[in-house]
Amino acid sequence: MTYVLNLTINGAAQAIALDDPRVTLLDLLRERLHLTGAKKGCDRGQCGACTVLVDGRRINSCLTLAVSLDGVEITTIEGLAEGETLHPVQQAFIEHDGFQCGFCTPGQIMSAVGLIGEGQAGTDPERIREGMSGNICRCGAYHGIVEAVLDAQATFQDGVKRKTA
Repeated sequence: MTYVLNLTINGAAQAIALDDPRVTLLDLLRERLHLTGAKKGCDRGQCGACTVLVDGRRINSCLTLAVSLDGVEITTIEGLAEGETLHPVQQAFIEHDGFQCGFCTPGQIMSAVGLIGEGQAGTDPERIREGMSGNICRCGAYHGIVEAVLDAQATFQDGVKRKTA
């Protein structure tokens, strides 16, 4: 049996045929659609490297069956920038050294965008650390990550249009 999913991925409507209902969103994105920004870290929902936004909310794409998402809007790290203009969270990560090896960075950025879009970031570093606790950085770049989220949150408060909210 073939399942046809109608998804909007990074602003583009797509009809995707799936022969196997067990395909995760992460595998669909990486293997079928060649959107490799979301990483397969633990493949158990514990590291956050696979974080993407579904209808503006953060999810672990490794735990989500693609077939369950018919009709949703998905935003991946590849869909944040507008041409050469980085999303404010991406820019803040660069300015605050919110990464080291870079493996977790796409998931961290997507989680930060979701946290801000959900109105959960606030201005308290501890609140941000708690909100980002589902994303692990094996290099320990947490200070820069928190500073980046604080900076991006301030940018949004100053009136910059949120792309994903």
